[in-house]
Amino acid sequence: MSLYFSLWGLINYFKSVVTPFREMAVMGETMTVLRLIGRVLHDALSFIVFSFLDILDLILCLAFKAVDFIIEAEWKPCYCTSAKEAITSSGKILVSEQGESKIVCLASTKLGLEEISDTLYSRPSLVSEISKSTINELKRFKVEDKFSSVTVLSSEKNIKKGNTRSTFTVNSTIVGMLRGKIGGQQSYHTSRWSDCDCKFCTTSSKETLFVRAEGPKDKAKEDVLFVHGFISSSAFWTETLFPNFSNAVKSTHRLFAIDLLGFGRSPKPADSLYTLREHLDMIEQSVLEPYKVKSFHIVAHSLGCILALALAVKHPGSVKSLTLLAPPYYKVPKGALAAQHVMKQVAPRRVWPLITFGASIACWYEHITRAVCLVICKNHRLWEFLTKLVTQNRIKTFLIEGFFCHTHNAAWHTLHNIICGTGSKLDGYLDSVRDHLKCDVYIFHGRNDELIPVECSYNFQQKVPRARVKVIDNEDHITIVVNRQQVFARELEEIWRGGDHVVN
Repeated sequence: MSLYFSLWGLINYFKSVVTPFREMAVMGETMTVLRLIGRVLHDALSFIVFSFLDILDLILCLAFKAVDFIIEAEWKPCYCTSAKEAITSSGKILVSEQGESKIVCLASTKLGLEEISDTLYSRPSLVSEISKSTINELKRFKVEDKFSSVTVLSSEKNIKKGNTRSTFTVNSTIVGMLRGKIGGQQSYHTSRWSDCDCKFCTTSSKETLFVRAEGPKDKAKEDVLFVHGFISSSAFWTETLFPNFSNAVKSTHRLFAIDLLGFGRSPKPADSLYTLREHLDMIEQSVLEPYKVKSFHIVAHSLGCILALALAVKHPGSVKSLTLLAPPYYKVPKGALAAQHVMKQVAPRRVWPLITFGASIACWYEHITRAVCLVICKNHRLWEFLTKLVTQNRIKTFLIEGFFCHTHNAAWHTLHNIICGTGSKLDGYLDSVRDHLKCDVYIFHGRNDELIPVECSYNFQQKVPRARVKVIDNEDHITIVVNRQQVFARELEEIWRGGDHVVN
């Protein structure tokens, strides 16, 4: 009998031990099922929403074409119709070969090729083919000047196996057009009817960027260049970091914060494609050359990190340190189209989180984003007034000014040609930074960044092992600076002094 009770007690003991684990297993399975259901519902909702947006973008395409024709007496091409037509209409010459697209530019008397991103005109969707066929039908009613555009064809016969070089012929007519339209007649002050042309948006000169320069005019020991991110402005730095630098830094360092081409108070040329070369050339012409900057530190945020890397590779002996915040470096799988892969990482066509939804709209929809710019950017003074009135100046209005003051043409082309289009270039840039630059590299990233994941910074470090990564808890893409400007100002000062303990 005692043996029976002993066995019964042992069985009950095992039941008491096993039951909680069994309940935990059931709860785990339940959570897995709920997550799966949530993922399916989210994917279904995203599919419905973006299918609707595909159709809406097509409708807006037709509407904008009609309004453009009425107001500007010209039916402006877009990337829904033809990449060739959209690009050559601004006086550029398109060359397509081996799956890549480039435009011809003229520097002095030499012809050069300049890459554009294929994501400008290749964004697959449910109605993309319908859109193209519809526009092609409407083009029959468009009267074209047979001399208004010229296409340069690559001579594929000269391409040998294993050799990526090719040749093409440009006749004197094209050279003359290049000299006229690209070489000497850039209309930097031209704006479209849907763009704002107020004094704030056009305060800069016609040939240089808006530059906020602080520090000693003579006998400066160090120069620092600040490059802002996408749809932002120099105020991202001047309203946060500049007031928090120590008097010692302010008396010995020249601080340069720029508004990138097409943003803030800088020129916003309507005929520009906002390529990497154009952005770099304007930075050199606006800061490095007029201020006679020989060596400098670079601080860059988000999209600005790409420009900072390109600038550093172009001037390897001049850069003293690279400080990058949330660099958008995505590893491209072997065999994948780099620009398309980056676009799908940045803008995955999902409705959640909201910042990803916004990025997806900005990347995928040319005409929806133009409508947004028409409502918000063209009327930015009204929105700024209303925001200040409603919030009673409780929010940081400089962020709003940076978000509002740009043109659709600038934002659209910069997003695609810089963030997406440089996907195939970044590996080469990082190799150059690792092998040829001697400067220190520091990376800061907010752990809660929902736009550019922290993995991008760790991927960067894998390519450049000496890069020091610091992940900031409880901060996101913007608050990595805005919420900690005093701390970050001290960290930058330590970096410029050559400190080794900035990143723990």
